[in-house]
Amino acid sequence: MLLTRLASSTVHRLFIMASKPKPGLLHQGAALQIPPEKARTMSSTSGPSSSSSSSSFKEAFGNYADYLNNLNEKRERVVKASRDITMNSKKVIFQVHRISKYNRDEVLEKAEKDLAAVTKQYMLKLVKELQGTDFWKLRRAYSPGVVQEYVEAATFCKFCRTGTLLHLDEINATLLLLSEPSVEPLQINVLDYILGLADLTGELMRLAIGRISDGELEYAKKICQFVRDIYRELTLIVPYIDDGTDMKIKMDTMLQSVVKIENGI
Repeated sequence: MLLTRLASSTVHRLFIMASKPKPGLLHQGAALQIPPEKARTMSSTSGPSSSSSSSSFKEAFGNYADYLNNLNEKRERVVKASRDITMNSKKVIFQVHRISKYNRDEVLEKAEKDLAAVTKQYMLKLVKELQGTDFWKLRRAYSPGVVQEYVEAATFCKFCRTGTLLHLDEINATLLLLSEPSVEPLQINVLDYILGLADLTGELMRLAIGRISDGELEYAKKICQFVRDIYRELTLIVPYIDDGTDMKIKMDTMLQSVVKIENGI
C-alpha cells in the first residue's frame, strides 16, 4: 500500500512538471515568430517593388533587342544593295565593251540607261540606308569595292561618250539628289574615286585592244594617251596614300595596261 501511494504521488508530480511551460523554449519560439501585422506589412512593401524592378529590366532589354534586330535587318538590306550595285555596274561595263564604229550611239545609249537604273534603284537604296549617323554603324556592311565598281562604270561611260574624265564632284552631285535634305548625304570619298579610276584604266586597255583589232588605231591612240595622263597624275598622289590600300598594286597593273596599249599600237 505504501509503495502504491509513493508511486502515485511521484507520477502526479512528474505530470505537473511536464505540463508547466519551460521559459527557455518559450523565448526561443517567440524569437522565431513574426506577428501577422508585420508579416502583412513586409509582403505588401517588397512585392510591388520587386515586380516593378523586373518589369523595368524587361522593358529596357526589350528595347535593346528591338534596336539590334532593326540594325541587323538594315545591315542585310545594305549587303543586298551592295551586291546589286556591283553586279549591275559590271553589266554596264560589259555593255560598253560591245561598242564599235558601227553601233557606238546605240551601245552607249543602252549603257547610260542601265547606269541610270543602277543609280536610281540600287544606289538610292544604299544612300537611304547609310545617310546620317547610320553610315558609321554600317560602314563595314558593304565593301569599298562596291563604290569603286560604280565609279568605274560611270567614268567608263563618260569617256566613251565624250572622251573626257567624269569628276568626283559630278558623281557626288548625282548622289546628292538621292539624299533627303534633312540628313547628312552619302558622298563618295576621294580614295574610293581614285581606286575606281585605277580600275578604269584596265577596262580602257581592253577597249583599246579591241579597237586596234577593228582597225580603229586613232581611237586606240586617244585611249592610250588618256590612260597615260591618269597614270602620270596618280603617280604624284600615291606617296600620300596610306600603305594599307592596294593602290601601289593597282599602279603596277596600270603601267602594264599602258605598255600593252603601246605595244598594240
